[in-house]
Amino acid sequence: MTETLSAAQAALLRRMDLDHHLPAQSDYQLRERLGGSRIIVRAEGCTIEDAEGNRLLDGMAGLWCVNVGYGRKELAQAAYEQMLQLPFYNTFFKTANEPAIRLAAEISARLGADLSHVFFNSSGSESNDTAFRLARHYWALRGEPKRQIFISRWNAYHGSTVAGASLGGMKLMHAQGNLPIPGIEHVMQPYWFGEGFGEDPESFGARAAAAIEERILKVGPENVAAFIGEPVQGAGGVIIPPPGYWKKVEAICRKYGILLIADEVICGFGRLGRWFGFQHFGFKPDIVSMAKGLSSGYLPISATAVAAPIVDVLKAKGGEFIHGYTYSGHPTAAAVALRNLKIIADEGLVERVAADAGPYLAQALARLAQDPLVGEARSLGLIGAVEIVARKGTNRRFRGEEGHAGPIVRDACIRNGLMVRAIRDTIVMCPPLIISHAEIDRLVATIGRALRESESELRALDASG
Repeated sequence: MTETLSAAQAALLRRMDLDHHLPAQSDYQLRERLGGSRIIVRAEGCTIEDAEGNRLLDGMAGLWCVNVGYGRKELAQAAYEQMLQLPFYNTFFKTANEPAIRLAAEISARLGADLSHVFFNSSGSESNDTAFRLARHYWALRGEPKRQIFISRWNAYHGSTVAGASLGGMKLMHAQGNLPIPGIEHVMQPYWFGEGFGEDPESFGARAAAAIEERILKVGPENVAAFIGEPVQGAGGVIIPPPGYWKKVEAICRKYGILLIADEVICGFGRLGRWFGFQHFGFKPDIVSMAKGLSSGYLPISATAVAAPIVDVLKAKGGEFIHGYTYSGHPTAAAVALRNLKIIADEGLVERVAADAGPYLAQALARLAQDPLVGEARSLGLIGAVEIVARKGTNRRFRGEEGHAGPIVRDACIRNGLMVRAIRDTIVMCPPLIISHAEIDRLVATIGRALRESESELRALDASG
């Protein structure tokens, strides 16, 4: 890695950050008190470095996305070569470009089944917006325009646009902007540790699936367009559904003839040890949204895959699907994504997650599960979570302000050189697929050290609550 910024340069950047920049998902008042953002200046492999020269193991793969790790020269080269040939052109004017066409074919081949067509966007939020509009348009073309309702889950995350935030089940997001918009229903999530603790996991999973059917019947099957869900809820806290849950959900969707949408923005491209999460759980979606790992975050690109029977209706009924973005099918982003998928395939990263790195992370977390502050340590492939509890053997949280235990432990992790995320009182991790055994050991050991360093503060929080 190259020379770090000088102290004066770093201070100037932080001042400019405060004066001119509004980062995403930020508390701007808190940021002002802290004197600006941590400025990340470079990265390599699984390590990021800030302006002060602090190096941190990136336990979050950027934001659930840098699957092949940082510093891949071949991805930079793919962007460079495509920019020289055709940096950009739109797909509005009955036009297309070679990288987008080839990428659509490659994605379709990885998806399998009859998920034959792909619509390109720039973000996961846009991918879910596309699924939302496409599903409603499909039913209108089918002569069932009343099918408008989407069913989703509380604590789901489907993006930050108006439609995406509405589809998601984050109540804090709903509180801003008068959301959700009409036509979206939310049901319980399959969060065994939080909502089914002490219950047989499979029975709990059946109960969570049954909640979907109950809501369908309540609003009327003839009014329901689709059910949307992440195979594993990522931003909700790495909620891994109990065995059998997804097969039951699929059966319910087929019973009532509603579309099944898999939000693979986080789970796609090897995260769970298969190319897509639905393949791990053994169900077949009608629409698949994806982003993040598609380009490993090197350029903004997302995609919405659509099953052949839906496309057949679009073709047969004719008329324009009046939807799309300036950067839909962006040739440079598509070229980088194509090269990224080749890296994943050539290096066997999906297989490595399934057979090696994923099981190794599970074993390491099993050791951490013995910690007195850990209620559960769970993982699937290379995504995991550690539940922080006040009393071992229970799911009781530390008292005080809700969700404060997680940030306390997260901050201790960062001080010790590990970037992870706190979601309420859960520490979540999602490292690059190239992470080594030694780096997994370091990741888990650092969380353990952070728990020890935070225990007295957490106990004081509990006593004062």
